[in-house]
Amino acid sequence: FRRVLFRSAAVADRLGDRTARRFGRLTLNPRAHIDPMGALMVLLVGFGWARPTPVNPRATANPRLSMVLIALGGPVSNLLLAFAAGLPLRFGLLDYTRDLQIGVDVAYLAGFTLSWFVYINVLLAVFNLLPLAPLDGFKVVLGLRPPDLSREAERLERWGPGLLMLLF
Repeated sequence: FRRVLFRSAAVADRLGDRTARRFGRLTLNPRAHIDPMGALMVLLVGFGWARPTPVNPRATANPRLSMVLIALGGPVSNLLLAFAAGLPLRFGLLDYTRDLQIGVDVAYLAGFTLSWFVYINVLLAVFNLLPLAPLDGFKVVLGLRPPDLSREAERLERWGPGLLMLLF
């Protein structure tokens, strides 16, 4: 099952970086990924974050390419999960578009839940690809730019979380 998920920690591990494995973050257990402040923010304001995946692209054979692939791991896994969850909806196996009838309609509730799962995962993928630190899109841009331009942009990285909070 872990091979199906194209998460950042798994990508880094396959590329030779064992940092996430050493920190116990190469797991599907959500407790290993919860950030207490991010979880509190979800409860208080409706959005939050998880702990960032510890990676060291310099531990791989090609650090610049590895950083791009590692950063794309999260958004790609979100899109794969959305695609898989959307298949029963696409083929009409579950209906989520009609009004809820009196009583419990398990098929409708399952379809409605899957439709929200698809929506949230696509939204997360698109949001995480924004080229603003600390989001994955920033790392992708750094990896694709020439090294001298990337070094200049890395200096702006420390301001990214604050800018992101201002954006919200």
